[in-house]
Amino acid sequence: MDKFRANLMVCGGTGCVSGGGLKVKQAVEAQLKEKGLDKEINVVLASCSGFCAMGPIMTVYPDGIFYQKLTPADAPLIVEQHLLKGKPVEKLMYREPLKKQAVPAMKDIPFFNLQVLRALRNKGLIDPESIEEYIARDGYQAAAKALTRMTPEEIVKEVKASGLRGRGGAGFPTGLKWESCANAPGPVKYIVSNDPAVFMDFDPHVILEGMIIGARAVGAGKGYIYMRNEYPLAMQRLQKAMEQAREYGLLGENILGSGFSLDIEIFQGAGAFIAGVGTALLRSIEGKRGMPVPKPPHSTEQGLWRKPTLLNNMETWANIPPLILNGADWFRSLGTEKSPGTKVFAITGAINNGLVEVPMGTPLRKLIFDIGGGIKKGRTFKAVQLGGATGGILPEQLLDIPATYEDFARAGAIMGGGGVAAMDNSNCMVSAAKFSVEFVVDESCGKCPPCRIGTKVLLDKLVDITEGRGVEGDIELMEDLAREIADTSLCGLGQTAPNPVLSTLKYFRQEYEEHIREGWCKAGVCRPLATFHIDAAACKGCGACARACPQKAITGEKKQPHVVNQELCIKCRSCWEACKFGAVQIGPAGLRQELIDRAKGAVAAKEAETAKGVETI
Repeated sequence: MDKFRANLMVCGGTGCVSGGGLKVKQAVEAQLKEKGLDKEINVVLASCSGFCAMGPIMTVYPDGIFYQKLTPADAPLIVEQHLLKGKPVEKLMYREPLKKQAVPAMKDIPFFNLQVLRALRNKGLIDPESIEEYIARDGYQAAAKALTRMTPEEIVKEVKASGLRGRGGAGFPTGLKWESCANAPGPVKYIVSNDPAVFMDFDPHVILEGMIIGARAVGAGKGYIYMRNEYPLAMQRLQKAMEQAREYGLLGENILGSGFSLDIEIFQGAGAFIAGVGTALLRSIEGKRGMPVPKPPHSTEQGLWRKPTLLNNMETWANIPPLILNGADWFRSLGTEKSPGTKVFAITGAINNGLVEVPMGTPLRKLIFDIGGGIKKGRTFKAVQLGGATGGILPEQLLDIPATYEDFARAGAIMGGGGVAAMDNSNCMVSAAKFSVEFVVDESCGKCPPCRIGTKVLLDKLVDITEGRGVEGDIELMEDLAREIADTSLCGLGQTAPNPVLSTLKYFRQEYEEHIREGWCKAGVCRPLATFHIDAAACKGCGACARACPQKAITGEKKQPHVVNQELCIKCRSCWEACKFGAVQIGPAGLRQELIDRAKGAVAAKEAETAKGVETI
């Protein structure tokens, strides 16, 4: 590979690209050419760095200087000051929350240096569209080892010994699944990978390598990668990786002269969430409607076209190459006894968003506050939803639980695909539960009545509560219904759908009671149950609330207490978010009419006083 004085790794992840990363790359390349540096400095559209909240991102190697939130207009400054004069541009560097000092190097930023990268070991370091760069980082070495120096039985034994658990759902032991498929009779077997497509932004070759090893272990000769068509960049990168692998003899007939053959093709799905359920995904590949079917038989016995099929998600496949290359003991050196290895989490919400990898057992508090940077805008932490839309919502007192399958389940949450959505004090827990159930109602395939009908009834009750029509008994009814849905639904979607409701009823029951009994959403999210007014004693008269109000419903003199015109207020919370002094208060719905009557009374009194003065004159 060519040598350069410096390598500029522009993040090529979906988030940075959609934020203008390609234009940043083009602008930097144009500046380098103008300054005559294009032969000595290399610009690479690298794999995603994972720090999506700060994109577009660029890292300058060999020093690892990290730049964030770039625009094309920053290119001349970077080239002139950093690459020509050797002075990194401080104003484009990362700054920790609540601290003013810039952090120049990526290795010193907590978001990066608190991670342990295995599945994502190449993130931000290679061009995801270059097989040469993947090979330079030990790529396909594990496949070579598995195909030329290990028997299928030895591969399965190593995976079993590692304790690796499926990274996409309930955490079933991967080795046991592989053993079941390997022992299933029949000359025709299939191997399948499903989403998350995000791994294609990082490292498409690691998925292919993992599948090659898995196919060798179970005796599969044909593979499919299920990809939702919402990810065109990931699809493009995967297609290119497959073409490169075939060109290098790593896919197709007689791979590496081992006598083993494997072909893999992409299956484009329509984006149905239900296709995350294994049996629904396999039906979709067969050309049928994506709907789950009862088990047993399991897919390892009768999967695609009723043939033994090994199905794992992409994160599981990404763990296989380093596991085979380094061994089961190395894999178990991180994590816990029952949940060894690392886990990839997508941290989102009221913190620094991004994709991170940490050892299993890492406390949630470390994920949210140390890696995620804590809650933004000076607000306070309130809750975290784990495992995506059907995950449980946990309170602050559970932030110190370790991230393992067992601990999450005991708390009423799920590991799922690794979603960690932090919420602050601006969130309403009843509304959060409603949002999740709305998603399930939209995504339910409709096959089984508990999910099809039960979640709709659950949603109707939540809508009533958030719109002021909740009555005594609704809470108990929802608890009973949610448990019935979880116990009687056919697949994982219905079985986990009640998690947001059950967990918020367990940990935030008071909010439901306030909505029903007091007609009050204290977060001001449920508009029919909130009234926004200004505390005159706390108001500084700065006018921030008035400037933020889209209805011009707030009036007042400078440095004097302001007033909300309740008849104009649409309860959008803009004033509450703009106020830095806590002067904007959120009261119950019934307060609105009281304030209107009080305002009208004040106007009438003033008019009467004016009329009396005129009469006196």
